[in-house]
Amino acid sequence: MKPSVKNPLKIKEMKLLRFGRDFKPDEQIILRDYLAIERTRLANERTLLSYIRSSLYLLLAAMAFFQLKNYADFKYVAFISLGFSFIFFVIGIYRFILLKKSLKRLYYLSQSKQKQHDS
Repeated sequence: MKPSVKNPLKIKEMKLLRFGRDFKPDEQIILRDYLAIERTRLANERTLLSYIRSSLYLLLAAMAFFQLKNYADFKYVAFISLGFSFIFFVIGIYRFILLKKSLKRLYYLSQSKQKQHDS
């Protein structure tokens, strides 16, 4: 039978999780789990910003195509670019919210399992 060793790397208060996070700051969490949550959250934000950046580039391209007066065929390309700009923006927001909810749900599931294991 293995002796149970308490992990000394526990964060007593998650002060860093207060701004922009949905986790309760007074719960204890193992350091590696905290770092994994932070890594995933930051990657999620970085992905959202990439979607927004792509959307803005497509919007700028659509505006540039609309400015071309001598080429009427480019208006179709401008409308397509405008449509993809909107689609990229919506997909980025949707994926950000979906992963944020999933991360929150998994965090609370792991907390409930840890409490059951401890008692």
